[in-house]
Amino acid sequence: MDSAAVERFEAGRDRLASLAYRLLGSAADAEDAVQDTFLRWQAADRERIEVPEAWLTKVLTNLCLDRLRSAQARHERAAGATLPEPLLEGDPMLGPADTFEQRESVSLAVLTLLERLSPVERAVYVLREAFSYRHAEIAGILGITESASQQHAHRARGRIAAERRRGGETDPASARRVVEEFLAAATSGRTERLVALLTDDATAVSDGAGLGRRLLRYETPERVASFVRAGFKPTPAKRRLAGGSPAMHIALVNGSPAVLAVVGERVVGAVVFDVGDGRVASLHGIAAADRLARLNEAWRQHEPGAPVIDAW
Repeated sequence: MDSAAVERFEAGRDRLASLAYRLLGSAADAEDAVQDTFLRWQAADRERIEVPEAWLTKVLTNLCLDRLRSAQARHERAAGATLPEPLLEGDPMLGPADTFEQRESVSLAVLTLLERLSPVERAVYVLREAFSYRHAEIAGILGITESASQQHAHRARGRIAAERRRGGETDPASARRVVEEFLAAATSGRTERLVALLTDDATAVSDGAGLGRRLLRYETPERVASFVRAGFKPTPAKRRLAGGSPAMHIALVNGSPAVLAVVGERVVGAVVFDVGDGRVASLHGIAAADRLARLNEAWRQHEPGAPVIDAW
């Protein structure tokens, strides 16, 4: 393959990766899908491809759909064993963030809800909301009619809106202040203050450090507060599991404020907050090492500010 063809593909690699990440919820799987797309590009009769960007988008999207439909993927999603892979702010795989819809589409809260959609609904939602494709274009990419694309989009938006637990968009500074107050309450044992900082329909989801086969889910402010209080209470066993006494940093992850537990230069856990109207609507706790691999790569190149807690 000549250098011009390679350069054309590389010019769109980040866009393809951000599309694949939204569709699959996994950075590692997204990278594999992009590489498979490159192999298809390498083998294609490129002189017959009139619009390379459209061709590459179609190939990548359908490769991702194949993964979502695979028996293994269906089993993992049905079992509820994993959360979307968190990405540190600035990661090119997060993709476009110019509009509220684009920022929403990559939040862990929405990525988790996307798991409940059919593969085609998920693809239509992502292509429409995050990448602003017209329904006629989506129909061509997915091999469906334009009216079917519109129907899938309507159903997807409806299902996500029905389960989205937050108010309007909150500016990063205000969201950070809420998380700082939440962390102070969690580490001091002030459960009543935690409850006050949660929305009435707050939820929490944790991967249990990847030690179990299913995600841990909590609903109601009281149950979420109890889970958070227990989770943030330091114990010798937790420090052994973490490999030391972590420092607690606040960072942006998938566009949302997050508390990162860091031992040395290694992130050993992340709690990502969904904040709206001054309260916490949901939390996602991730500590499975394989889900933190890409975030850790970015963290090692990151210049963090001072931790909010020096040693937990």
